[in-house]
Amino acid sequence: MSNPSHPVRGPLDAPPPEAWGPLLRFARIAGRPLERFLHIEAASGVLLLVTAALALAWANSPWAESYQHLWHTPLGVRVGAFVFERPLEWVVNDGLMAIFFFLVGLEIRREVHCGELSEWRRAALPAAAALGGMLAPAGIYAALATSPDIRGGWGIPMATDIAFAVGILTLLGKRVPPALRVLLLALAVIDDLGAIIVIAVFYSAGLDVSGFAVAAAGLAGIVLMQRLGVRSKLAYVAPAVVAWAGVYSAGVHPTIAGVVVGLMTPVRAWLGAEGFVSDIRREVQHLEATEPKSLSAHQLAGALKHVNAAQREALSPAESLIHSLHPWVAFGIMPLFALANSGVSLEGAAFDDASWRVAGSVALGLVVGKPLGVLLAIFVAVRLGLSRLPTGVTPLHLVVLGVVAGVGFTMALFIAQLAFADQRLLAAAKIGILIASGAAGLAAFALGSALLPKTSSPKAARTADDAERSSEL
Repeated sequence: MSNPSHPVRGPLDAPPPEAWGPLLRFARIAGRPLERFLHIEAASGVLLLVTAALALAWANSPWAESYQHLWHTPLGVRVGAFVFERPLEWVVNDGLMAIFFFLVGLEIRREVHCGELSEWRRAALPAAAALGGMLAPAGIYAALATSPDIRGGWGIPMATDIAFAVGILTLLGKRVPPALRVLLLALAVIDDLGAIIVIAVFYSAGLDVSGFAVAAAGLAGIVLMQRLGVRSKLAYVAPAVVAWAGVYSAGVHPTIAGVVVGLMTPVRAWLGAEGFVSDIRREVQHLEATEPKSLSAHQLAGALKHVNAAQREALSPAESLIHSLHPWVAFGIMPLFALANSGVSLEGAAFDDASWRVAGSVALGLVVGKPLGVLLAIFVAVRLGLSRLPTGVTPLHLVVLGVVAGVGFTMALFIAQLAFADQRLLAAAKIGILIASGAAGLAAFALGSALLPKTSSPKAARTADDAERSSEL
């Protein structure tokens, strides 16, 4: 009998025919640390921190001019008389970030279908926490930044950066029950949805109806292809780009198109786990009925085509895209965005009253407003009987949750770009974001280390683990 702890090695475990064994073994050994790094939840948060620090150092180094020159490098497309050219910074903020927002749309769609937002009782607590965590920071900013030229930055401190926040909770290890991570993830999803609505409604330019017509044509193309049963994900890129271009020309920020397309992506699998296993078993039985040596390349290609189709349809399109895109977004697009937007030059920085008010209002909104809003909203929701605390989560855990929610890096920087055309005010907002996010992260880690017990009870841990697994199904 085979030992389950020592699985039987198959032909694919051996080196491929062209590989040189010693070099292949060295490459696999060298790749293990990177593989482990990519599987740690805190990894993307650490990478964001490193790229933000690199951008800040670069923008204040003797090579600062090269930093500015890089992001103003023009990129574009020229076809005959048609020319579309934009700086590299625009390509990152308006182009690549549309993929980030597409992923956000996919995650919202999944959570609404079968996750923490699928039932109102499960969604009530994170929804209340997210709402409080958005209103309080915006209110603090609006109360402090009363001048008309800086009032528009009220949306900056509203959002929580999920990569940093989850990273900090991960660093606290077993002090944090899984149920608290699930609560943070649900809060962040609703928080992102709120930020998307704010961007679409309050941070869009003058609207052009013709652009909406183009966007509607792109979205209609997606719906039509879905009704026709088109299953290739690449086929949907063209209508999605049309929708993005239409939203951009309409005067709404083009990343909103990414969210809409994400929300339209199907969340139900065609085959699912049982159908996949059944299809593969039937195909294997068919192959076993034929002498392997007599199998032609054509027959084998047909079988592989069927297996690939079954593999593609085992997961829903939304789930499959989340698994495929998440590493690229977390370890590519988001760090690139941080590198492009965190480089604030401090040389000769002599802030006027407006700049100080922007920086201070953003910082207080994140460091004070976020935990205050989250905790008050949770208290009200529990007292009114709208929800209850998850098993294993105590008031001390909620304090850490509120503080870590004040880490508002990626989305806050993004909204700052939309809120201020004045580079002086934009730089002040970025400094406020960076200082506040760093302070909130350090405070959350310090409070968690000091206040939370090193381990939770086994019963609470098991219950929380069950809750986390159910949220992932």
